[in-house]
Amino acid sequence: MFDKFEQLVYRGLDSSFQKSFAIIGTLVVLVLSVMMIPSELVLAKMLPGKNNNTFNVYIDLPTGSSISQTRVVAECVVEELKKEREVMDIETFLGMGSPLDFAGLIKGSHFKNHEYTSEVVVNLSNKHHRKEPSYLMVQRLRPVIVDKCQDIFPNTSIKFVEPPAGPPTMAAVVAEIYGNSAEGIRELAGRVKGVFAETSGLVDLDIMQDEIYEKVAISVNTVKIARSGLSIKQVNDVLYLALEGMSIAVKNSTKYDDQIPIFLTLQTEDKIFKSSSERDIELKLSSLKLMNVRGMMVPLTEVVEIHKVKSNPMIVSKNLHEMTSVVAETDMVSQVYPLLDARQNIIDNFGDRYDIEEVGLFNLNLTDKTTGEFYELKWDGEMKVTIDTFIDLGGAFIAAMVLIFLLMVIYYRSFKLSGIVLFGSFLSIIGVIVGHYIMDIFTQDTFFLTATSLIGFIALIGISSRNSLLLIDFTKALMYENGMEKRAAIAYATATRAKPIFLTAVAIILASTLLASDAVFGGLGVSLIFGTVSAVVASLVVVPIMINRVKL
Repeated sequence: MFDKFEQLVYRGLDSSFQKSFAIIGTLVVLVLSVMMIPSELVLAKMLPGKNNNTFNVYIDLPTGSSISQTRVVAECVVEELKKEREVMDIETFLGMGSPLDFAGLIKGSHFKNHEYTSEVVVNLSNKHHRKEPSYLMVQRLRPVIVDKCQDIFPNTSIKFVEPPAGPPTMAAVVAEIYGNSAEGIRELAGRVKGVFAETSGLVDLDIMQDEIYEKVAISVNTVKIARSGLSIKQVNDVLYLALEGMSIAVKNSTKYDDQIPIFLTLQTEDKIFKSSSERDIELKLSSLKLMNVRGMMVPLTEVVEIHKVKSNPMIVSKNLHEMTSVVAETDMVSQVYPLLDARQNIIDNFGDRYDIEEVGLFNLNLTDKTTGEFYELKWDGEMKVTIDTFIDLGGAFIAAMVLIFLLMVIYYRSFKLSGIVLFGSFLSIIGVIVGHYIMDIFTQDTFFLTATSLIGFIALIGISSRNSLLLIDFTKALMYENGMEKRAAIAYATATRAKPIFLTAVAIILASTLLASDAVFGGLGVSLIFGTVSAVVASLVVVPIMINRVKL
């Protein structure tokens, strides 16, 4: 077989048409494969979805909603989750976050302590016994649960949170808005959220800021309290006792070392107001009476004042600059392309109110035409991690190529031979990109070009360089030590080195098949498998033709 291959190589080197066809064809395939990335035939992403055994559902009602309203939405979510055969158990946390896990640490779950928030923890059967990955289950359940449960109360937000597959980020897409005007930041954040809502592929939208809402303030009138023969402590205690409850005494027990507190509060139905109007609140509080020093009963409403006030939202800052964040997750798509769409939408549609200046790759500066206020819109989240990672890996790839080239120049004392080795190594990118395109066809979800894919590509550079190096050295030895003619030496060296090259390639491919099925390291496995095939073809076809054109 290798004798026939030697003759084939020799005849190919003797034919100008075949040599030109091979070189031009290789360049065309290289260009077409690289163009698959900007044409979105192969999509880039930091890391793909990870198949987990659990996920959480975050429920956020409008600020000021009651715990009973939160329970209604949570029960609706749970009822839908119960229909899933792969769901093993469900636990609901009302008015608080679930026990802290990796995802909760990133999302700030431990800060939740309000009646209008809830978390539902869903545990699934073991991922090795499930046909449907958790991220596809979440993608399927999200629209069903959101359509049925999110509209029970207006402005309710239901978000699905999975343990991240890689570096911790607040969300897949994060737009950080900086400025000096709190109202301006709030208005701009609302408009950015509206753009996110119109962008295909973005789900679980949220603005990381407190809502401004009306609340009822009850203030004591110290003058009336003094004239009524009451004390401020009496008034405060009865208010707290009625609305929240408090410990009023303790009970001793022979079974416990510590004293048992006696907690007193009104019944739940007695603490619920018919509406938020001042009149209804006054009627409810009028039933509470206090005894003064003269033994007379004084209605609580005689010594307190009820009025509506605006809430004071928390001021959020980062690096000592006031800001807020608009976040969104991606629905099984790369965060790169929805972000680019949203950014372009902002540039196209915000010009009516703001002067927009593009800064760097993605960031924007906006100046309010009316007030002159200046705002910065910076992109963060998984997108920033993706950019940083791809830049670092791209830098590592360039550094590896430069170092290999310099080493080859020192070794061969020839820029042409060093360029051949470098070009042969670079051709492995054809297999990496085409391999991801092929895998995307045969997988049920999108097979992304990830950070681990680039790691595999960098690893292939050494393998490809070694093949070219051995081929050149063997050819030179045959020419200078055995006196063989150049084309014959190239053909014989290529046929002789084909066997160890094939064996090495088979070993790499078989070992990489274990990685190809992994959710996170699948890109690395596919890069090694298809990139190795491309490197073998380049070593046995392209490199011999190029060697024949230079002086050894």
